[in-house]
Amino acid sequence: MSTTKRVSPAVLHPLKEALRLTYWYKDDLRAFLNASLGDRSLVASLDWTAYKRHIVAQLVDTLAADQHKYFDTLLRLILATSGIEDPSHLKRLTDGKEKYDSAVEALSTLRRQVEPYRKMRTEVEEANRRRELQIAHTQNELAMKEKLSKLQGLFSSIIRQDRQKRGYSIEKFLQQLFELYDIDTKGSFKIFGEQIDGAFTFEGSEYLLEVKWREQPTPLHELDSFGNKISRKLDNTLGLFLSMSGFQSSAIDMAIRGNRPTILLMDGSDLALTLEDRISFPELIRRKKQHAARTGEILLRAADILSN
Repeated sequence: MSTTKRVSPAVLHPLKEALRLTYWYKDDLRAFLNASLGDRSLVASLDWTAYKRHIVAQLVDTLAADQHKYFDTLLRLILATSGIEDPSHLKRLTDGKEKYDSAVEALSTLRRQVEPYRKMRTEVEEANRRRELQIAHTQNELAMKEKLSKLQGLFSSIIRQDRQKRGYSIEKFLQQLFELYDIDTKGSFKIFGEQIDGAFTFEGSEYLLEVKWREQPTPLHELDSFGNKISRKLDNTLGLFLSMSGFQSSAIDMAIRGNRPTILLMDGSDLALTLEDRISFPELIRRKKQHAARTGEILLRAADILSN
């Protein structure tokens, strides 16, 4: 909070008078202060054996003397007190009409000075809101980095597995990666004897997933086979083919020759840069799709995106 914002001394006396006259009994005053300030320790620190006038003065003077610390609390007290519309409880007391009229006049006097502080309250609330959003954003970023770090560790363990086992493990791993970014995903399944490694929904498009982890780059016939699976689905269905060892360059060229591209390609280097938090997985897919739509090229590497 900026130290340039201060409550004017001119409002302090009307505030004290409004508090003193609106709450005749100390217990009622204490209950109001606890409710409006939200700081029971501050209220408890007041000398409640003293006269009510002294208690109110002690509180308001303490808040006003250290506005760097108590500005927000003092502002809450001003607005909460000015917001008391009808102190009708005073009418039940001895000489209640007189006490009621005095309190109403004190509250009216305070209210005439309170409008600038309503604006201050709005500014403080907006500043607090922005601060809370920033804190939440920072916490989310830290949580994301922690989860990515765990996925990095899991990925390192998968690399050390034998070839047959790691193919299954990488599919499960990718599900966790999708879930990290709140991408709706489905694991491997079979339909009419056709094996699908996975599926996910991203920004209104349905994707089928193919995953290969072999020693050699993926050849053309596997891209063709995956393309045929996609062609048997609805028109808006796309494919993401992850080949940890990359793709044969001739396969990439032939896969789109004469056809409208329906597959996006991703290799192990793309996945590594995602896990290093150099580029998020959603942003990577978004850029790959955008590039394919504009150029027809189905492989745009994360490293090329980052270099540009």
